[in-house]
Amino acid sequence: MSGQAGPAGHGWREAVPEICIAAVLVALAAAAGYVTGGLPGAAVVVIGAAVLALVVMRAITPLGSAPADVHVTDPEAVPVTFTGYWRKRAGLVDGTQSLAAYDAVLRSTLQHLLAARLAERHGVSLHDDPDAARQLLCPRPRDDALWYWVDPARPAARAGKQPGIPPRTLARLVDRLEQL
Repeated sequence: MSGQAGPAGHGWREAVPEICIAAVLVALAAAAGYVTGGLPGAAVVVIGAAVLALVVMRAITPLGSAPADVHVTDPEAVPVTFTGYWRKRAGLVDGTQSLAAYDAVLRSTLQHLLAARLAERHGVSLHDDPDAARQLLCPRPRDDALWYWVDPARPAARAGKQPGIPPRTLARLVDRLEQL
């Protein structure tokens, strides 16, 4: 995967395991319905599953655009779409597998989080004062390796087969961001 968002609908590919599990469960329930109630019992199970699937799809798909008279001031208040979740998940997985994918998607997200934490809690700008930012993010010598992954001065990798951020390092980085 390249880590870049594709056309709408491609996020469903990531949900294939869950969809397969749901299909198997419906088939098993339909078989149980057939055993207990014959063909009408199986039909009730299949129709019920279809109605439930439509209700779930209605709940997780985004609504149409907001009315013209509604102004959203807080982007965090906008609900995340189901495909947006899978796109973020794919960016996370790709970022652990490829440095170029990490730099293309995940790095900017982590830098934004770091910049917000530093500005809100410490009054430090990540881009204007990277030395102070580094001291706050990496107070212990064992944390120094984390800076590589969020350093705004490091040029981004464009291609190659270099591995992305190790999951343990990512977890340590997120822990440090939470502690800031």
